[in-house]
Amino acid sequence: MNTTLMSTIRSFSVPKKCVALWWLGQNGYIFKSPEGTSVAVDLYLSDSCARAYPEINLRRQVPILMPPEEVQVDIYACTHSHLDHLDPETISSLKHKDAVAFVGPGECYSAFQKCGIEQSRIHTVWPRAVLEKKDLRLTATFALPTDSTDLNHVGFLLQFGNGPKVYITGDTDHHPLLYSTAEQKPDLMITCINGGFNNLSHWEAADLAAKIKPKVAIPCHYDMFPDNSADPHQFEVSLKQLADKTAYCQLRHGEPFVFTRE
Repeated sequence: MNTTLMSTIRSFSVPKKCVALWWLGQNGYIFKSPEGTSVAVDLYLSDSCARAYPEINLRRQVPILMPPEEVQVDIYACTHSHLDHLDPETISSLKHKDAVAFVGPGECYSAFQKCGIEQSRIHTVWPRAVLEKKDLRLTATFALPTDSTDLNHVGFLLQFGNGPKVYITGDTDHHPLLYSTAEQKPDLMITCINGGFNNLSHWEAADLAAKIKPKVAIPCHYDMFPDNSADPHQFEVSLKQLADKTAYCQLRHGEPFVFTRE
């Protein structure tokens, strides 16, 4: 019998004071704590963008590593409502999984409802709003919207118990208010680097790392679409120039990465 990625994640043992994460492409991650709490962020498990925007090449280049119906997490969080972050085809498959709570800023609320998610399971957040569940503390952070189709972007800072703090920028244009995340003292930063469609460029993402000083920075949002891609090596070089005390780490799709602040 083939072992699915979701079953591998559910059986994976996370050491104390650590967090484990799996990258599923674009800005999509699943995080797991030593206590077994799991959080999905911005999963994109379809090819809906290619169908919605046929005028540009948004056909997915990353295989679908997990069928949407197999997703089993405690929290399903979205940084904003763009299709590659809040994917209706993925979320609609979860509407009958009553244990899942859905989290996102303003415009995500109606998008979740359109996917059949009950109002009682939706938690709206905004910068500095805090949500706690089991050993998870999720803090929404400032993000600057990249276009007028959704003016309610956020990032997330995740911490499980006393473990490391993980900052996810989400889609964001550059702005000095992003530096406010330094107050949270993140240990790990996961950042968009694609530069296109008003997102952070590799240089701007490195500048952000220099300001908030994480121990490690991981690039994302460069791999999924031919017409919205970037070379992560440019971010590695930019880090060396602007934030040389922050280590660069490039994840592989579907493989576990265990992080500790020690």
